[in-house]
Amino acid sequence: MPKHFITTQGWTRDELQTLIDEACALRLAPIQPLLAGKTVALLFFNPSLRTRTSFEVGAWQLGGHAVVLEPGKAAWPIAFDDGARMDGIEEEHVREVARVLSRYCDIIAVRCFPKFVDWTIDRQDRVVRAFARHATVPVINMETIEHPCQELAHIMALQQRLGGLQGRKYVLTWTYHPKPLNTAVANSAAMIATKFGMDVTLLCPSEDYRLDERYMQAAADNAHASGGSFRVSHDINASYDGAEIVYAKSWGALPYFGRWEEEKPIRDAHRHFIVDEAKMARTAKAVFSHCLPARRNIKATDAVMDAPTSLVVDEAENRLHVQKALLAHLVGAHAAPLLEAVH
Repeated sequence: MPKHFITTQGWTRDELQTLIDEACALRLAPIQPLLAGKTVALLFFNPSLRTRTSFEVGAWQLGGHAVVLEPGKAAWPIAFDDGARMDGIEEEHVREVARVLSRYCDIIAVRCFPKFVDWTIDRQDRVVRAFARHATVPVINMETIEHPCQELAHIMALQQRLGGLQGRKYVLTWTYHPKPLNTAVANSAAMIATKFGMDVTLLCPSEDYRLDERYMQAAADNAHASGGSFRVSHDINASYDGAEIVYAKSWGALPYFGRWEEEKPIRDAHRHFIVDEAKMARTAKAVFSHCLPARRNIKATDAVMDAPTSLVVDEAENRLHVQKALLAHLVGAHAAPLLEAVH
């Protein structure tokens, strides 16, 4: 069976660190023939700016070729349910799509957001996991209910700026947004930050904004194994006090999943969770980051976004480097030999 990159939980800390180290080497020596003669299928069920650009450019810089497909637009709609009676808009089934693309391409990457109707269904992550089940080549998660590539870039940016991360005080803070968003980045951040041994605080308005228990438990387990810690807080000041890293993201409250109008008054009452200069002043000169896109002066102020301590652009750049390392790794063309050459 091929090794997939669906979640960072399926990879050890050492394996993830190897990818980051190889990404650092590729940052210094970007044009390498590691994907020469290889093809990557990029399936986008949802819009993208950084993900599409970084994967396409990355494949090209490694000498490979990326094929971009948009099921339901420039490609046939796909059915995913086993035993589906396909009398609707879907023209083909993932069983065939995954196997056919596996014969054309060396890697399949999938971006597919939740439907935002029923969390009991969305939490199954059926689309990317169906591709992983039926494909005979590695499958990469380009964001579903997790965003593992983003979090690799996040850890790389933190290490570039801070060095070692063990024991760092890390605040993953909910922020206001006029729409209820996917929990993917928060899920992935909680898991990878705890895997790398940081003391992680999930700061959110109330218990309604806790993450799915699967991710809460994974973060707690990671913290126990890595010597870090994981806790939930609703106290803004106490959470920011002494923080070394502030990572901001908005997400919807799972108890109101699919019933957003009921959540709206709760959400609107917590606009003050915006990351601003006063909050950052309570920290230990913390670095700030956000996965982008970020609504300025809604999620974070201009002063925070543009401060020397802001990592948002460096982190976005790192998407290119970590994904190149991942692509090479999954086809067995490791960038490790570059490490000696560039140092």
